[in-house]
Amino acid sequence: MKEGQKLWTREETILAINLYCKIPFGQMHSRNAAVIDLALLIHRTPSSVARKLGNLASLDPKLQQRGIKGLPNISKLDQEVWQDYMLNWDDQFIEGEQLLASKKATSIEKLNSIDLNNLPIVEGYEKERLVKSRINQHLFRRIVLSNYNNQCCITGIALTELLVASHILPWSIDKVNRLNPANGLSLNNLHDKAFDSGLITITEDFKIKVSSRFYKYKEVKSIQDNFIQYNGQPLVEPKKFLPNTEFLKVHQDRFIS
Repeated sequence: MKEGQKLWTREETILAINLYCKIPFGQMHSRNAAVIDLALLIHRTPSSVARKLGNLASLDPKLQQRGIKGLPNISKLDQEVWQDYMLNWDDQFIEGEQLLASKKATSIEKLNSIDLNNLPIVEGYEKERLVKSRINQHLFRRIVLSNYNNQCCITGIALTELLVASHILPWSIDKVNRLNPANGLSLNNLHDKAFDSGLITITEDFKIKVSSRFYKYKEVKSIQDNFIQYNGQPLVEPKKFLPNTEFLKVHQDRFIS
């Protein structure tokens, strides 16, 4: 370590991973407003935060697969905190959000601009559950869309108003991977509905597979353009976290061949 430099703490590293998950790979530089904001919050320079994000990138299997090495000199603490995230995404990411909210002297709801005014009128545990669900959905969308550079991973549509962060393993049946980016696909509304209905699935080699039902209507231009033409095509490549192949296998059991 160079003279004058200070070691990163566990809290600072958690906040860095939290940011790493939220911004696209190509935006992890010292001029990014989010990088500058975190730097001010933890009393470091934007360049220092950007370097830490680069260190974390060297631990990302997806980037390793693409031949992107990230920055060297990762610490033992970097590795430990990264592994904690890999093993327990939901709890670790919420911990990061709570820490960030605390540093900013606000609540996690306000930090993420969650509107709680239109919640059903309930009390106690039920209200707490609804608030947590809304926060989780907001965070999952942000992480997944960032992972696919804010575009649909089937069509490449880049209008975020039309995009959905779709769970591979449904929210209702897997309670420990609700925030895991490896359990998410960025889809437009039409293909999200088809994926959820089992009319589209993704193979373990990340190819799109469409149901034979569509071929009954192959003369319909919209069916040809929106579904049949994508059969066998590769997904738009995520920038960081690959879909978990075990999750994809579970979804394939629901596929209507």
